Amino acid sequence: MSAIIINLALQLVSGAAGGFVFARLTGFTLGRIGDAVSGAIGGAIGGQLLQSLIPALAGGGGFDIVSVLGNLAVGGVSGAILAVIAGLLVNPIEY
Repeated sequence: MSAIIINLALQLVSGAAGGFVFARLTGFTLGRIGDAVSGAIGGAIGGQLLQSLIPALAGGGGFDIVSVLGNLAVGGVSGAILAVIAGLLVNPIEY
């Protein structure tokens, strides 16, 4: 498998997990499927953007632990951010 496909799969999975968990913790949820889907989209977008800025995350043709952990971390965090933003847009804070 190509390094691009492996990195994208890692970003999608960690983004879905990060979006699901963090949206549940904050209470700004879109439901189970909505949190996972928005997290996966955020994980993929954030991961691809960061890979263009930090080429070491792309793996450079090899399969190393630094690129795997980097992709998991970036995907999880960016997935969590997008899931909470989407939850805030759908369910705004009421004062």
